[in-house]
Amino acid sequence: MAELRFYTGPMDSGKSTLALQTNHNYASRGLAGRVFTAHDRAGQATVSSRLGLTHEAIEAGPDFDFWRYTVDALTQGARIDYFICDEAQFYTTGQIDQLAKIVDELQIDVYCFGILTDFRTKLFEGSARLVELADSTQLLQVETLCWCGKRATHQARIEDGVMVTEGEVIVVGDTEDPARGGRVPGFDGPSVVTYEVLCRQHHRRQLTAARARAVSLSAEPLPFG
Repeated sequence: MAELRFYTGPMDSGKSTLALQTNHNYASRGLAGRVFTAHDRAGQATVSSRLGLTHEAIEAGPDFDFWRYTVDALTQGARIDYFICDEAQFYTTGQIDQLAKIVDELQIDVYCFGILTDFRTKLFEGSARLVELADSTQLLQVETLCWCGKRATHQARIEDGVMVTEGEVIVVGDTEDPARGGRVPGFDGPSVVTYEVLCRQHHRRQLTAARARAVSLSAEPLPFG
């Protein structure tokens, strides 16, 4: 029986790497799949891993209809054994419903990869629906670390060096290079957006690595690194 599976974890936990590895493993066994993404930091229609791996993908914007796409492809004689759906947190509730329908009625395996909560610590729309519908939800075992060394569980959005907890839900940024950061919709200035993973305590206190260094809480964010 086909299944709808959801693999989740914070940023830097290897979700896109696992998505690409899963696609590679299945394709190498002769299975035919489709790779989807939405708002990847590398640009449209691309799945990118922080390890440097990339793969062409189909951009699943808010108006993309998974069910119609699949039915049309099968009607035209295409073979589809599985879907790889990266950045699934950005999918709409309706799109997750479509993926569940594809699993149940067309017997196509669907593997979704995404973050559970946004920078406000609220569930993403797509992730919330996946938790409700998925046959299985698995937390990735690759742990990401807060600057203090504790397990990171939350994403912090940083605009021009300042952590924020309000604003547009979807703003693409980067966790490593500020020059690759995104811009805030509707903002007139050159605001640069980056992201940092934090433990719950330091997310609540809005204490990023830069701020911790500024107040001399730790000379080195990861003293054992």
